[in-house]
Amino acid sequence: MRILRHYKIGDESSVFALIKGVLGEYGLQTNPEATDKDLFDIEKFYIKQKGVFKVLEENNQIIGSYGIYQLSDTIGELRKMDLNKTFRGQGLGKLLLADAFIEARKLGYQEMVLETNRVLKEAIGLYQKHGFEFFQPDHLSDRCDVAMKRGILDIEY
Repeated sequence: MRILRHYKIGDESSVFALIKGVLGEYGLQTNPEATDKDLFDIEKFYIKQKGVFKVLEENNQIIGSYGIYQLSDTIGELRKMDLNKTFRGQGLGKLLLADAFIEARKLGYQEMVLETNRVLKEAIGLYQKHGFEFFQPDHLSDRCDVAMKRGILDIEY
C-alpha cells in the first residue's frame, strides 16, 4: 500500500539513503556538510521555516520524497524530490509534484523554484511538462548546474 505522508522524526536516514541511491545512479554525490545537511534536521530546515517535507511509502519503506524550502515570503524551493527507480514510470513523480504545488499554495507561495543537474533528464522532462522554465539564478548548489521556476497560482490538478 502506498502512502504519501508528512515527514516524521526518524525518517532522516531512510530519506538520505533514498537520495544517495538516486544520485548515485547518475554519478552524482551527496554532500552532508553542505547541499544535504538539511536532511539531518528536516524539522529545522523545513517544518519550522514555513516549509514542508513529505515522503512516499510503500509497505513502510520510503520510496520517494520532496521538500519545500522557504526562499522568501512568496517563493518556495522544491528540494529533494526523488523516487526509487523501481517505482518510476508509474505516475508517482507527477503525484509528488502535484502534491508539492498544493502544499506550496497552502504555505502562501506564488512561485516555485528548483535546482537540478542536467544528467537528471527524466526529472527535467517532468518539470518542463508541468510548466517549469530554465532561469539563471544568483548561485547554484554544488551538484546542480541548472535552475528552473514557475508560478503556481494558476495550476489545476
